[in-house]
Amino acid sequence: MSSETFTTAMFLIAAIISAGVLINAVFPVIYTLSGTISSSSHSVDERLSTDVKIITTYASHSDHAAHIWLKNVGTSRIPDASVRGADVFLGEQGNFIRLTRAEIPLNGNGEWSYSILDDNGNNYWDPGETLYIQARTGLIPAKEEIVYFQFVLPSGISRSTTFTASD
Repeated sequence: MSSETFTTAMFLIAAIISAGVLINAVFPVIYTLSGTISSSSHSVDERLSTDVKIITTYASHSDHAAHIWLKNVGTSRIPDASVRGADVFLGEQGNFIRLTRAEIPLNGNGEWSYSILDDNGNNYWDPGETLYIQARTGLIPAKEEIVYFQFVLPSGISRSTTFTASD
């Protein structure tokens, strides 16, 4: 009888030690996964609530200038810092460049600037507000040729369009 008690006690001790080792090995992984899932869901929520639409465009070959208006049609506001960090690509279809952000007035070639047509002056691109982009590049094609434009926010939201150049 005492050998059965001793064997049962040994199995019980081994089971408790195994459970402790398992918990110590699995718990950090679960904790890390929960942080990763939380971060991913925040990123997905941000991308789903952020939406931008190109509403109208104009480009002039003779001025090497383009004017683009974009509307925030999402449910979240976009900080000014995100607009400042955006990438803008402009030029002929198949021959375009990434422009450098500059302040108004644009002095050089390959530059872009923006202004938020802000109804409330809070330095956010709020839902329903319009972003006006001015850009200069020598790659704007001749009249009636196709111009390519792409706007990419740091979060990865991207909108592009092609349109016809004027004069």
